Amino acid sequence: MKLILQQEVKGLGKKGDIIEASEGYARNYLLPRKLAIAATTVNINAVNQQKSAAARKQQQLLDEVRVMSAQLAKVVVTVAVKTGEGGKLFGAVTGKDIAEALAREHGIEMDKRKIELKDTIKMLGIYTAVIKLHPEVSTQIQVKVIEA
Repeated sequence: MKLILQQEVKGLGKKGDIIEASEGYARNYLLPRKLAIAATTVNINAVNQQKSAAARKQQQLLDEVRVMSAQLAKVVVTVAVKTGEGGKLFGAVTGKDIAEALAREHGIEMDKRKIELKDTIKMLGIYTAVIKLHPEVSTQIQVKVIEA
């Protein structure tokens, strides 16, 4: 029996996949639990339209992220910190500090977990931070660490 999965089913496939299942398995398990629907031409066309709409939406999101990435590449963030002798910081500058500075200076809300630092920032100076905006898109920003 041909079915279209409504949810991911372990061992069968993902949502939207068209599968072949035995009559008993389909009638007694998949259909009553609404894990699948019958693969009629109407349902197949509806699933194909949903897939194409989701692909368009994903592409639009990716385009928006690329534009944002280009804008963020020009941004310089200044983080003011307390220092001790020789310009050493008390503690370190983290992704949270950079996210707060981005929000304060440029009005850009960014999740601190998306900001990656190559090295620990424990001295005054200019550093580079990588921001992962999307699994396929990341950008670098300049972080200027100054004395408060």
